[in-house]
Amino acid sequence: MRGSQLDLYLSLGYFRMHQKLFTCRYLLSYDSILPVHWLRFTLAKVNYGSKQRSLLRRNEKFSLTVKPFVLTAEAEELFSLYRATVDFEAPDSVEFWLFNEAIYPYNVFDTYAIEVRDGERLIAVGIFDKGDQSIAGIMNFYHPDYRKYSLGKYLMLQKINYARHQHMQFYYPGYIVTNYPKFDYKLFPGEAASEVYDDNSGDWLPFSWETVHALAAVILDEP
Repeated sequence: MRGSQLDLYLSLGYFRMHQKLFTCRYLLSYDSILPVHWLRFTLAKVNYGSKQRSLLRRNEKFSLTVKPFVLTAEAEELFSLYRATVDFEAPDSVEFWLFNEAIYPYNVFDTYAIEVRDGERLIAVGIFDKGDQSIAGIMNFYHPDYRKYSLGKYLMLQKINYARHQHMQFYYPGYIVTNYPKFDYKLFPGEAASEVYDDNSGDWLPFSWETVHALAAVILDEP
């Protein structure tokens, strides 16, 4: 699932889970149906505001490396520390989320990692899959000691910076969910550059909360 093939599936509202692709329209939470809205950023339209520029400046002291993904004990240890402190259900490990029952290092995706270090200490990792014209953000995790640096959002910006340097068109961060603001951080790079997928028409629409509410109403009205 590489190159233009990944670009195509991302543009149709599909996303990676383990070594496969999936899509969905809603999540079930207790007795509620929560509509799902897939997002993407048009990279040529991304224009960082004061919050994004401030975050980039604040983290300039850390070193950054982008390279083909290799699963390491160091990354797994960092993820374990991260997982122990989050208030949502996280996967058991990096290996599980990327590969599940597949045998590492078998990988049908062209996967890269951004490593952030404070001196020699690994403090954050952002994992993404690379197509010809798109990247898909798969995982971000960081050391709990560095929570104040907003490294998850910082990694989103660095993924965008990498993709723009590679002259790509789109960054796909996953989805947001109606009435579940925990995922709204995915809009941090800038709502003006983002689009939301309408899986009834197959079109990507300029993002607005009014559009999201209208799409949610259609999903909730389905028999």
